[in-house]
Amino acid sequence: MMTVIQPNCRVQFTAEDLQFIVETLGSKLSNPDCLIELLADEQSRDLILDDERLLRAVLEHRSCLRISTHFYFYVLVRHTFRRSGLADRPMADYVAAVLAEFSRIERTRCVVKGQPKPLDYFVDMLAALEAVDDTTRFYIRAHIGNHSLFLSGVFPDRVRFRAERRGAPGLSFLEDLGRSNFRAASDHRLARRYELDGIFNALAERFQETRRALNELRECLISLGDPEPPAEVLIKPAS
Repeated sequence: MMTVIQPNCRVQFTAEDLQFIVETLGSKLSNPDCLIELLADEQSRDLILDDERLLRAVLEHRSCLRISTHFYFYVLVRHTFRRSGLADRPMADYVAAVLAEFSRIERTRCVVKGQPKPLDYFVDMLAALEAVDDTTRFYIRAHIGNHSLFLSGVFPDRVRFRAERRGAPGLSFLEDLGRSNFRAASDHRLARRYELDGIFNALAERFQETRRALNELRECLISLGDPEPPAEVLIKPAS
């Protein structure tokens, strides 16, 4: 069963994440533990996470970061998006969740119930839309949107190289693909059930801006695993 990614990075921080926040922001407080109480309040939590000192601490930390991928990507995405004029927190949370999920290479693959193997190419995913049920169609469209954003946002140089040297589709193709599938997914009843219709619609409307913001962010990423498999298997070269 395919699963839908949720904008829930801000509600699943670990004890190590909280400790990192306290160590980073609590030095000037008489009672640093009060930060823990503030983080339990949604409005206060969001304001705390917008503190630039958290971003600097994540980027400048010299030893291994003992924080969750959800916290790590939310801080990076939120601050990068704010500088790019993308101020919507739920959208930043959703994109951070996509990066956290897709940091595991197996999560980038489109696994469809009833299919003997994952759908490796976008063309295969698009073809499958004609043969699957309405629910599966929603999951495939969401996956196509997510993966188009991931690939064009995190690996733009790889996409350009393959487009120039091998005749593979370029960034404009991925933008159109992601935009159209996010828009179609936003109109589905399941998008409303998961409260993703607004986020999907925003990503459709501002796909290029979001992709470019991720292009700026990619230099800050520590690791997203081996970039070769997603780039190789998702864009089929022109025959």
